[in-house]
Amino acid sequence: MTEHTDAGSPRARGPWLLRRASVDDLDAIMGIEQRTFPTDAWSREGMHAELVGAHRYYLVAIATDAGGTPATSETNASAEPRASTEVVDAYAGLLAPPGAAQGDIQTIAVEERARGKGLGRLLMHALIAEARRRGIRELFLEVRADNPPARHLYDALGFAQVGVRPRYYQPDGVDAIVMRLDLPEARMEFTDRSAAVDAASDRAQQDPRAGRSEA
Repeated sequence: MTEHTDAGSPRARGPWLLRRASVDDLDAIMGIEQRTFPTDAWSREGMHAELVGAHRYYLVAIATDAGGTPATSETNASAEPRASTEVVDAYAGLLAPPGAAQGDIQTIAVEERARGKGLGRLLMHALIAEARRRGIRELFLEVRADNPPARHLYDALGFAQVGVRPRYYQPDGVDAIVMRLDLPEARMEFTDRSAAVDAASDRAQQDPRAGRSEA
């Protein structure tokens, strides 16, 4: 497991390290994006705009070895570790303007090889913590109606369904379930209602895509 404590100090706990994403991660992020969302992936230009956009907060999950050192791709195994050779297993993004009352989970995706290990829930915890730190009181997301394992995860994290957007996901014509989480005061600890959703949530495509129409 991993924990991101602040914008500049990632902390490794187990097989991943979470850190702030940058444009140097764009290639890795787009690879996961296109594999995870083959019918409605964001464009490279759109993802770039998210990574550099004001009030966005994006994280990547970096695979680590047994000693907690970031793993590197096989083709660059002998190279000095740097962002371009790190193995990115997942990414997630938040839109949370400081001082605003509402925020949105923009997107979250976990590489297939890393699913079933709690990484999706870990990223959600990190985004929720950052939203709370920024003073967000209501956090929204959208999830495909045909993705019950992901909805189960969000239910367990405390999100409640507040609406439906018919045929929101195109070209598939799948409804989007709109969900909201009421956040506690900034200094209160956030805990999910169930730890039993780890495997189920990450086996499914994590597809909240909240706020993408605003990006």
